[in-house]
Parts: sequence; C-alpha cells; structure tokens
Amino acid sequence: MPLVVFTENIQRHVLCPPRQVEGGTVREVLDAVFATNERARGYVLDEHGAVRKHMTIFVNGVMIRDRTTLSEPVAPDGEVYVMQALSGG
Repeated sequence: MPLVVFTENIQRHVLCPPRQVEGGTVREVLDAVFATNERARGYVLDEHGAVRKHMTIFVNGVMIRDRTTLSEPVAPDGEVYVMQALSGG
C-alpha cells in the first residue's frame, strides 16, 4: 500500500500522521486519507478538489503535474509527500 506523508509544517496546523492506504492514483490515495480527516482535506485541496496554490505533492520524489484531477499513478509501494510550497527570499 502507498505511504502518504504530510510534512511537519502542515502538521502544525492539522493533525495528519503518515499512513499507508489503498489507491492507484494520487486522487485515490488522498481520498483514502481524507475519508477520516476532513480537516486535512480542506487544508490541502480547494473547494473543487484541486491542490491549493500553496501546496505541492510529490510521488516518489517527482512533483505532480496534474493539480486538478490528481490522476498521476501511485505504485503499491509508492510514497506520496504532501508539503507547503514555500516562496520568498
């Protein structure tokens, strides 16, 4: 089962410990996590289900491109990292 990890800076705002869940795409994996954590869903995704502008998601170290439908595949042994996209100087 894929492992989903939320960075510590997100966990300061909403409790979301690492979890292994079923799913074959980023959407399926995140939906499995958010099924029991609606607060995390609202922090990571907007009202349309797309990744919020200040968030970014990596699958096995590669940043996802599809921020709307979250269709990128996730292998059974994959790792999904959810983090805040920081900017500034």
